[in-house]
Amino acid sequence: MIAHLERFLHKNNNVIESNTELNNNEEFNDDVLTQFQNVDIHGTVDFNPAASSTIKDFGGMHSCKPLAVVKAAVSDDIASIIKLASNSHHHITVAARGNNHSINGQAMVNGGVIVDMKSMAKNSKTHVVVFQENGQTKSTSKNSKENQVMVFQESGHDMVNGEVFIDMKSTSKNSKKNQVMVFQESGQTMVNDGGFIDMKSTSKNSKTTQVAVFKESGQIMANDGVLNESLGSITTPIFIDMTKSTSKNSKTQVSFFQKNGGGAAGYADLCGGAMWSEVLKDCIENYGLSPRSWTDYLDLTVGGTLSNAGVSGQAFRYGPQTENVTELEVVIGNGETVICSKTLNSDLYFGVLGGLGQFGIITRARILLQHAPQMVRWLRVVYSEFNEFTKDAESLMTPGIEADSFDYIEGFMFVNSDDPVNGWATVPLDRQQRFDPTRLPVSAGPVLYCLEVALHYSNRDHWSKVDMVVDRLLKRLSFCDGLRFEVDLSYVDFLLRVKRAEQEARDNGIWDAPHPWLNMFISKNDIARFDRLVFKKLLTGGVGGPILVYPLLRHKWDARTSVVLPKGDDRDGGIFYLVALLRFSPPYPKGPPFEELVAQNREILTTCIRNELDFKLYLPHYELEEEWKQHFEDKWDTFVERKAKFDPKCILAPGQLIFRRNNQL
Repeated sequence: MIAHLERFLHKNNNVIESNTELNNNEEFNDDVLTQFQNVDIHGTVDFNPAASSTIKDFGGMHSCKPLAVVKAAVSDDIASIIKLASNSHHHITVAARGNNHSINGQAMVNGGVIVDMKSMAKNSKTHVVVFQENGQTKSTSKNSKENQVMVFQESGHDMVNGEVFIDMKSTSKNSKKNQVMVFQESGQTMVNDGGFIDMKSTSKNSKTTQVAVFKESGQIMANDGVLNESLGSITTPIFIDMTKSTSKNSKTQVSFFQKNGGGAAGYADLCGGAMWSEVLKDCIENYGLSPRSWTDYLDLTVGGTLSNAGVSGQAFRYGPQTENVTELEVVIGNGETVICSKTLNSDLYFGVLGGLGQFGIITRARILLQHAPQMVRWLRVVYSEFNEFTKDAESLMTPGIEADSFDYIEGFMFVNSDDPVNGWATVPLDRQQRFDPTRLPVSAGPVLYCLEVALHYSNRDHWSKVDMVVDRLLKRLSFCDGLRFEVDLSYVDFLLRVKRAEQEARDNGIWDAPHPWLNMFISKNDIARFDRLVFKKLLTGGVGGPILVYPLLRHKWDARTSVVLPKGDDRDGGIFYLVALLRFSPPYPKGPPFEELVAQNREILTTCIRNELDFKLYLPHYELEEEWKQHFEDKWDTFVERKAKFDPKCILAPGQLIFRRNNQL
């Protein structure tokens, strides 16, 4: 579970005090409140947020007193608020807040405006886009009662909302079946690449919205499963069920194209304030699809994770979430709404991805989808030696082999003891399973390692076939004999595994305790030294929560984004490691004071710096410009240039403490 990083240097109180003075200035408050009371938006503005959770974040160690909290209904609301802040002479700042999971106030602001992004997700709508790359589409005869589907070509480029669409309410009122035709930009019909259908406007008088489902065999199945010969034979696989797409509960705009389009089955246009858990439910229930790359914890917003990276066990194959978005809608620092992609306004696109909210607020993201697996075989195997653990983990994701591997690869360190929170008990996947320490070699040290993997499969796959694939993949690994744990569960249950842990943590009060978490990227060249210096010396008692450690592939991360990785060199094989200390200690006095945990994090970083380990903080939070320069290194100049271009008044994301509102760039 990846979350924001706790800051380890001394706090710069001047920043907070200056903003607090604004809050206490009666003339300032009256003037600004009048401006916000008169702003014309679809959502609401809360001028008394002190009693709400907006003054505190998940870290539980810092609080703020914002001027107001805006519950945006549409992206135009965010644009209006930012324009107001930009035109004000009071140096108002704006922070976008997702599900409130920052650790050190990154999504908070004193004396400024917090935009509640989740409220906007409630107003997002559903549309469907259909792509076809090859083959020809034949229409039904004029007298046919079945659907007529034609697709249009757009020169091979990604579509932008509104370029071409057909309003389905224009279909015949007397027709029992909706006929849908999507036209090429030139006005001609019937070519081979894509289309846009406005699903919200289907005819009220139409009894059925029946659109063909194109099977890989070349035959075409209607929604009811009946073979539709009159539509002809098409070789391109497209899977659509528009009756599901019109679900009132669906809040995801989804488009579909054939499998060989980069390995994806389609994409979804998601509201920036939508939570990934909602996206999962909506995409699977309504379309049988799901995003390809996830975070471990899904109650995070789309815009929030894309502003950082978004990492989980699928990243070795698909890259982080920032590598699985093809288009963004962003409100920048002057209130302008900009559409961007790798080819359109690319400077903003790459800047926003991993940009810590500095260049704009993501209001929509186009995310690649895959056909959702139905089932998962979830496995954990144990190692006593770190070098064996890393060798096996890396072997499963070696380029050329990764396609014939597990679908999810992570790992974690745990304590070699019967400690119920940090030790053996954290490994078994089922209450009926038991960790047998006698299976460990006598040479085992104070800490052990667990490789965690998962394999996707279908309900149609016989268990013997799944066993065969799993055994073949595990055969080449060198884990401890007898320390293999596995369970079968649905794909959805697997992705929501941390949600269950959250509920337990809420029940015992741990969820609301302070969370001084530490997340790092470490070069493969130095991960063994990190093990010796940190795992085996500083963390032999655990941290009261998971200690993740697993490899990632550098070539899956686009260097043009704002995300910063360890330098690495030719010796590392393009591999670096994620290390995450996810503390879940009970609140003091049942648990240690959070100051002690912060001090331990500081000691870890000091150890890394003293020994010149090649590492970067993931989800960083510094307070001094010199520290940010050291973090970004050769990306710093580009980062500053983008800030000057897209948010020159430094209005956005003040909680990151990178730029100051009164220092116009």
